[in-house]
Amino acid sequence: MPLEGEYDPSPAQWIREQVELYESSGGTQGTTLWDTGLPVVIVTMRGARSGRIRKIPLMRVEHEGRYAAVASKGGFPRHPVWYFNLKADPQVDLQDGPERRSMTAREVIGEEKAQWWQRAVAAYPPYAEYQEKADRVIPVFVLEPEHLAGPANAPAPTGH
Repeated sequence: MPLEGEYDPSPAQWIREQVELYESSGGTQGTTLWDTGLPVVIVTMRGARSGRIRKIPLMRVEHEGRYAAVASKGGFPRHPVWYFNLKADPQVDLQDGPERRSMTAREVIGEEKAQWWQRAVAAYPPYAEYQEKADRVIPVFVLEPEHLAGPANAPAPTGH
C-alpha cells in the first residue's frame, strides 16, 4: 500500500527537481543521474523524526525484483539522513521508471551484503572510491516486495 502523508521535499534543490521531473513525467524523464546516463529509482519513505513523506533518487541496483539502497553519501563521514529513516520505518515505495511498488527495506550484512556490494559497484563504480575514503562502513539495504522478503534462498516463514 502506498505511503501516505504530508510530503516534505528535500532541502537540496537538485533532489527536489529530479524527484519532481521523475514523478511528473510518469517515470519517463529524470531517470538518470545528472548527465551520466546511469539509471536511478525514486524511493519514498517516512521521516524518522517528522513522520512526513521524504523522497530521494538512488542509483538503480536491481537483482531478481530486489533493489539495493547504498547509504554512501559520497563517502562522507556520516550516514545520509535517509539511512535513519529506513532504520526507523522500513516500509518504502519505489518507482523504477513508470513502475511503482511498495517494498520493505532491511539492512544486509555478511555474505549477503558482499553480494549486493558487488552489484552496486558494478552499477555505479564510484561506490568503491566512496568506501575507500569513508571512515565508516557504508551500509547497504535491500528493498524487496513482501512476497520476496528475507535473504535470498531463505526458507519461507511457516507462520508458526
